[in-house]
Amino acid sequence: MEEKILTNKKHGMAALFITLLEYIVGICVLILAITLHDKNPESPITVAVIVVGVIWILIGWIPFIGLKSLKPQEALVLTLFGDYYGTLKGPGFFFVNPFCSSFNPAAATKLGQSGDVEGSSKLVIASPQTGAATTQEAAGNKISLKIMTLNNAKQKVNDVLGNPIEIGVAVMWQVNDTAKAVFAVDNYKEYLSLQVDSAVRDIVRIYPYDVSPNVDTTGDGQADDGSLRGSSTVVADRIKAQIQEKVDEAGLEILDARITYLAYAPEIAAAMLQRQQASAIIDARKMIVDGAVGMVEMALESLSSKQVVELDEERKAAMVSNLLVVLCGNKDAQPIVNSGSLY
Repeated sequence: MEEKILTNKKHGMAALFITLLEYIVGICVLILAITLHDKNPESPITVAVIVVGVIWILIGWIPFIGLKSLKPQEALVLTLFGDYYGTLKGPGFFFVNPFCSSFNPAAATKLGQSGDVEGSSKLVIASPQTGAATTQEAAGNKISLKIMTLNNAKQKVNDVLGNPIEIGVAVMWQVNDTAKAVFAVDNYKEYLSLQVDSAVRDIVRIYPYDVSPNVDTTGDGQADDGSLRGSSTVVADRIKAQIQEKVDEAGLEILDARITYLAYAPEIAAAMLQRQQASAIIDARKMIVDGAVGMVEMALESLSSKQVVELDEERKAAMVSNLLVVLCGNKDAQPIVNSGSLY
């Protein structure tokens, strides 16, 4: 179903003025007819005027139903006897067929941290699974065209290595086609929330939490350095693309997606922290050893070039051992002064 924008409908003020004027004239004519009827009870004209006046007073309020007022970045989808009539968009005071009714199945659904159209004072409690909530009181049938934020609850997902992680994603979105949003899916807000959950699970399971060897995250058959922690922008872009593919049929546009929370699940967080600490210690020790070997090599070359002392291979090995112990040790060395001979 294609969206049909109703144009040339901004006649709300004129329709309101004319309807009020007709209502006032009808009341005045009815009063005048009753007065004339009292003077001449047998006049059929006054009786007919009274009947018409009473009917008009009873049904004259119907045109008021066709008056619609919209704020900036709001839309209203209208149906007429079950058929799609059209969509009002943009700010203004409109007048449409009074028998048209507005329709929005997602009116009572609010998403976490979204800019939904306000119209209800009921308490909104977000679902821990989808981040969506429903209120008992309808929030009006207006559709917000603003850029809104869906911040779904954190999910526990296994990465490509099977490690459980917790991840949260914020999605910026807006309604692009009101007809599709209202008629193509049952509730476009809940539909979006579920598609976000599904896309996060599908993409996250492709990546490791941190860089891991022999893992292909791009699907080209070759291992790469992609990871959730180091390639968060790439991961978010892939999540955005998959969500957009799924919600096109609902008339929604995904503007941006960003990872807002990423961490190992609590049950393995301590073990992974120890692993990271061990890796950091190994890297630090490797750097210390590389530096110590360079310093020993420089010391031997300096002693040999300046002919400070002549050392045989055995004494060189002993000196290298002592220097490495001093340079690589994690405690301060205790110097020993040799006051005797060289050997």
